[in-house]
Amino acid sequence: MARPVIGIIGNSYLINDQYPSHAVGTMNSCAVAHAAGALPLIVPADPAVTSVAELLDVCDGFLLTGGRPNVHPSEYGEAETPAHGAFDRGRDAVVLPLIRACVARGQPFLGVCRGFQEVNVALGGSLWPEIRDLPGRDNHRMPPDGTLEEKFALRHVVTFTEGGPFHRLMGAREVMTNSLHGQGIKRPGEAIVIDGTAPDGTPEAIYVQGAPGFTLSVQWHPEWNAASDPVSRPLFAAFGAAAAAWAAGRKPVPVLRSA
Repeated sequence: MARPVIGIIGNSYLINDQYPSHAVGTMNSCAVAHAAGALPLIVPADPAVTSVAELLDVCDGFLLTGGRPNVHPSEYGEAETPAHGAFDRGRDAVVLPLIRACVARGQPFLGVCRGFQEVNVALGGSLWPEIRDLPGRDNHRMPPDGTLEEKFALRHVVTFTEGGPFHRLMGAREVMTNSLHGQGIKRPGEAIVIDGTAPDGTPEAIYVQGAPGFTLSVQWHPEWNAASDPVSRPLFAAFGAAAAAWAAGRKPVPVLRSA
């Protein structure tokens, strides 16, 4: 039986500061293959080489990955500042309309870090350029030094809404997650439900209220050790099941509504 196809949104890079490339982290492909049970397909997020219509036709679901470039603030009506960091306007042009199309169609996606932020922006929300500069907030950025294991180590609790989709999926109201992001949700977009938060109040888990398909998105990086991590595994398994249902020609049953 053929596996469902998950389009993994790629980022633009310069290899050795010279060679342009579209790439995704190996851990994303492994999470899709081994935890979601799907076929990973790298998507070059560039409107010069692909279109939303083609992606919707080829893929059964989408993993909206993290990435160093941030969503351009003009996408949520704010001016660019140095605090907003680097950008990838090609990715903005592809992924924001892709999200809106998926929400309307019920086609599943899982948002991760930048992808989580893209979901909020795509539905009319805004972002803080730097969480650690806000009063009472912690530094959620990746540790600058150390091994990958140290950078992706569990750093804080995320608390889910009682009876909400994440609570039901995880079987617990509190889980431990890693933290590797600088920006975060400022104003939630239309129909965005914040279903989990960090101890400092930073939104960490969201879904789209009333959407017909799977729209769970998280601010942390569940692709790290996804097949063995007790928090990541059920998240990717549910995403993979939704993609398989879409591939079979039926709208996936969403894990979206509170009990």
